[in-house]
Amino acid sequence: MSLLLSSNTTRKRLVVLGLDGLSLELAKQLGRTFPNIHRIASNATSVSAEIPELSPVNWTSFFTGKGPEHHGVFGFSSIDPATYELSIADRDLIQCKTIFDHLGDAGITSRVVNLPNTYPAAPMKGMLVSGFVSHDLAKAAYPPFLAGKLADLNYKLEADTNRGSSDLTFLLNELRDTLRSRKQALDLLWPDLSWDLFIHVFTETDRLFHFFMDAVLHDGHPQHIQCIAFLAHWDNAIGDFLDRFEQLPFPKRLLVLADHGFTELKSEVCINTWLKHNGYLQTEGTPASEWDARIIAPSSQAFALDPGRIYIHDSRFARGCVSDNDKAQLMDSIREGLMALTLNGERVMEEVHTGCTLYPGSTSPQTPDLICQTRPGFDLKAKFDRSEIFSHHGRTGTHTVHGAVFYDSEGSTPERMRETGKIILNHFNILEQ
Repeated sequence: MSLLLSSNTTRKRLVVLGLDGLSLELAKQLGRTFPNIHRIASNATSVSAEIPELSPVNWTSFFTGKGPEHHGVFGFSSIDPATYELSIADRDLIQCKTIFDHLGDAGITSRVVNLPNTYPAAPMKGMLVSGFVSHDLAKAAYPPFLAGKLADLNYKLEADTNRGSSDLTFLLNELRDTLRSRKQALDLLWPDLSWDLFIHVFTETDRLFHFFMDAVLHDGHPQHIQCIAFLAHWDNAIGDFLDRFEQLPFPKRLLVLADHGFTELKSEVCINTWLKHNGYLQTEGTPASEWDARIIAPSSQAFALDPGRIYIHDSRFARGCVSDNDKAQLMDSIREGLMALTLNGERVMEEVHTGCTLYPGSTSPQTPDLICQTRPGFDLKAKFDRSEIFSHHGRTGTHTVHGAVFYDSEGSTPERMRETGKIILNHFNILEQ
């Protein structure tokens, strides 16, 4: 592969505003109240998420311009096939070059704030403050000196959603702190304009919608006013960012995008519990946590990882028992059963994809055999300690594959997230051959 850069040396800046978990429908609804999101929503279209519709999968697809079959991130976690231990997905799992690598090779400077799945921060031509799942500021910033400057500002990497999930006042205070921190990073990295690409991601909507989507949507909800008051702060932060863009000299271009949509929750759906109830998954002992895959028994035929990635328990795994001859029939049986799953007469699954169809050419051992895609409102889980298929555990909102907000000042209309990253490469006339 070679990379070619146009001989045009004029600095033509591209600015990207990420709004994690914001659907076009909700952006238009909020735009009736808030002027700055209205500036975006009034001319926006939508883009579809990669499946599964999770932040690490989709933001990685954005900043690589590739799908999971190339970058290797299929969910929030990966499994060790020898020990069955799970680890949280981060940048170290990425198996291909990022757009920042390609841009840097071409002499183009990037500055990035709060982009999910870029932790730990890797060397690049430019500056980076990584986003979720960042937990150590010293490893979340590049160049390294940037961590010290952020520490002096009491920069907050992430809101505490564990406590905030049941305490709206606490969560909103946490989200105000993250908004403050993103603004401080913007003040630090933007002003000298010695960059070509600037990416800035607000994740506050995703955090709020997961736990208080009902309060956001329904004006009769007792916590609605609190949510709207916070969203006014969020809208002001968006306005500050858009104003900075408007003050840039030409040539310039603005992209605004979300990684997935959001809707109100109907029910959580635990795929591992379904697999247990139907005899496909057996466990041994008591799980140490809801993510403890070590309890998968040798007799298990299949298991799931977040959110609805199903793995046939074959020779890839140390205790696998399913032969290659039995695998196809087993997959058909599981898929047929899940497609028939209903709640209160409503079908749960939109589709159950095969890994080879959804991720053609993937050679990663982490490639799932089946991938569940629900209808809007159903939130897939893959816990190892639940006894019920359908349940509620404090969340009131869930991701959607379709309908994520997208805007391009030059009018492009990508179909899915990986194409948004390619827009950036094309903007800078970088061609992959």
